[in-house]
Amino acid sequence: MARNVTTGRKIGTTILAWFVGLVIFFPILWTFLTSFKTELQAISIPPVFVGFDWTLENYRTIQTQSNYFHFMANSIYLSLGSTALGLIFAIPAAWAMAFSPTKRTKDVLLWMLSTKMLPAVGVLIPIYLLFVRFGLLDSRLGLIVVLFLINLPIIVWMLYTYFKEIPGEILEAARMDGASLGKEITQVLAPMAVPGIASTILLNVILSWNEAFWTLNLTTSNAAPLTAFIASFSSPQGNFYAKLSAASMLAIAPILIVGWFSQKQLVRGLTFGAVK
Repeated sequence: MARNVTTGRKIGTTILAWFVGLVIFFPILWTFLTSFKTELQAISIPPVFVGFDWTLENYRTIQTQSNYFHFMANSIYLSLGSTALGLIFAIPAAWAMAFSPTKRTKDVLLWMLSTKMLPAVGVLIPIYLLFVRFGLLDSRLGLIVVLFLINLPIIVWMLYTYFKEIPGEILEAARMDGASLGKEITQVLAPMAVPGIASTILLNVILSWNEAFWTLNLTTSNAAPLTAFIASFSSPQGNFYAKLSAASMLAIAPILIVGWFSQKQLVRGLTFGAVK
């Protein structure tokens, strides 16, 4: 029997939810406002929230100093490339663990997850030396492989969770009808797990888009994504906060727009199988 929720509790919950949402959104709002200030206004104490002269000079300056669309194209290539490569490997792996498990399946899953606990700097030198040896420094291919490897455990875990919620009897019926393994995965399993696969794609794109450590250490210019674009406005002379804010807004704008329009799909995928 459902509990009766009082009006006061509803109002309190709504206010709390709005407060938490504003706290989370405030850094983006502050970055947005700072991007339209002069450098002097950006570091003024006390800070100026709205009573300042809005200017587009920061956006004009960073456009003349850097090729924004070059960095953006690299971010798109790296995010989509690493995601596509991850799905190619993760879907069969998640299928095997969900529908043909062994006594070591849980151990393998935990081991894969444990690799995310390793500090990235701990493997920087060997990976850097490998990149030098094979000529992959400042290349899209090299970064796609690295991003694919660091996000693969998350992709496998998410897909494994979604696949576990699909009745195995459906796949058995497909086998009885003569479906091969490839058709079973591509024509039966994948269509049923579209919400989960879509949310996995979105999350992996976001993680790859925001990755800074590897992109800053393994690139210089040719394959540098938007994270390097932001870092280029931090110099030994000091941090130019207004220009940094403008560069940050240009870097996060595409992923914010994608996330805003796909939020329903993302929430649906993340809760896939949670309610029976």
